[in-house]
Amino acid sequence: MTASAALLRSDTVSTRLASRGDLTSFLMELTAEIGADSYMLVAIGHGEVKNDARIVASNWIFDAIELIGRRLIASLAQGPLTAVPGSRPSALVTGEAPCARDFLSGEEATLLDVLGHAEIYSLALNVGRQRFFILMSASQTGQIEQSALMKAQLKCCYALCQVPQLLVDTAAQDPLSDRERECLFWVSEGKTTDEVAVILGVSSNTVNSYITHAIQKFSASNRAMAIATAIRSGII
Repeated sequence: MTASAALLRSDTVSTRLASRGDLTSFLMELTAEIGADSYMLVAIGHGEVKNDARIVASNWIFDAIELIGRRLIASLAQGPLTAVPGSRPSALVTGEAPCARDFLSGEEATLLDVLGHAEIYSLALNVGRQRFFILMSASQTGQIEQSALMKAQLKCCYALCQVPQLLVDTAAQDPLSDRERECLFWVSEGKTTDEVAVILGVSSNTVNSYITHAIQKFSASNRAMAIATAIRSGII
């Protein structure tokens, strides 16, 4: 076993990735380790067109994802600055848009900067036949520890390779039933449980049951977290 592999194995990160909640916790810890503010794990299916990106996990705010759009997210993930494992990562500094004008317009760069993504690193992850990329970003340039990125990338590859089916399921499937999705949607719109019950023509207890099931499926701790997860995943 190489020194790098031993280091990764000693962290025992893969043993904790049994659910979507575990994946979120792992990525949040990884983000903190390198000094970043935000992460976004993006999947590009085997043989799919370049701009068909699916967000597997992210702590970007919903408005940022909606404003930027998935086409731009795919471009960021697979841009010319994307680092493959073993190579030295290079930052996309959104305040220096001209250097990236071949895949990022000045308007798009300004928008990213305003939304708190002044510095973005895109790291390719080798996880079987599925193509994954992780975007690590910070609100200030120089905030991310570049020296820690290569280790973080290898750590991420190693951990995710242990749970390929979790990633495929998370990227490709909507775990909610129609009723669970409807309940979360109306709650996200500010409706009370009783109001949702009237809208759907069911009892308040039934609404609470659907929402509880949705929370459990997302491994969330409360309604707000379940709603945030569903929104970031494009489910509601």
